[in-house]
Amino acid sequence: MPRRPRPARVADLHDVARSMPHVTDAGRPGRPVYQVGGRSFLFFRTARPDAFDPDTGERYDDVVVVWVADEGEKQALVQDSGSPWFTTPHFDGHPSVLLRTSRVGELTRDEVAEVVQDAWLSRASPTRARRWLEAAGLENPQRRE
Repeated sequence: MPRRPRPARVADLHDVARSMPHVTDAGRPGRPVYQVGGRSFLFFRTARPDAFDPDTGERYDDVVVVWVADEGEKQALVQDSGSPWFTTPHFDGHPSVLLRTSRVGELTRDEVAEVVQDAWLSRASPTRARRWLEAAGLENPQRRE
């Protein structure tokens, strides 16, 4: 019987980000900013005026910013209004998507791992990315060097 994918947890975001090579946390307690080579690829941001509950106007205080390779990847994640991935006008033209931690369980652990790994790949140097892909036995046809 095939293994049933488990729902993702917030800890999975941290675990996958930390498992990638050459990762540092440039954030502060409770608000990590995961970086590779000094370039952020995932961070937990503070409440900001651009992400808010449309019914109450209350700012979301649980938003994670995750880098993507390009606008096409961004649109693939945010185009479904039922998806937990979203964006705001503040991020127009920026290669990233947003996720509320309160909705991370709508994704599987494998889906979260793929997006976080792709975020790392989008920010890592070509050499680091190539080495990680080779070690993992993966290919990434979207990666441009």
